[in-house]
Amino acid sequence: MPPQLKTLLPLLAVFICLFLAARHFLIPESFGKYGHYRANSLDEIAALPTHYVGKEVCAECHDAEAVMLESDLHKGLTCEVCHGPGSIHVEDQEKGILVKPGTREFCGTCHSLNAARRTEVIHQIDIKTHNIERANCIDCHNPHAVWEMKE
Repeated sequence: MPPQLKTLLPLLAVFICLFLAARHFLIPESFGKYGHYRANSLDEIAALPTHYVGKEVCAECHDAEAVMLESDLHKGLTCEVCHGPGSIHVEDQEKGILVKPGTREFCGTCHSLNAARRTEVIHQIDIKTHNIERANCIDCHNPHAVWEMKE
């Protein structure tokens, strides 16, 4: 056996042992149970507090908006898509003030021209040229009944 191998083989063996020891202590026991994931993370995530309450909870107090929304193109969206998480608002209406969007940039997130979106699914406008004298979309459009124009 060449003398270089007599030096390198023990070093390689030490390296492999250190690697296996580090792997044993650093990789969680539940890793790999469901593929390339840590199985215990499912329980940890489920134990986190809920921030989103769902459209039905919003409709308990905001029934007029819920009725308008159900007859609108946005009926597939939950209220929290635009207004943010509602759990704090449900617990305390004074403390949990929700976002009241309506700016061109916010609405433009979904409705600005984008060749990758199907126009028959999402109504698109050029936010740079469409009714530029108005600052906010909600000045003309009711977001709960999009095709209804405000007076």
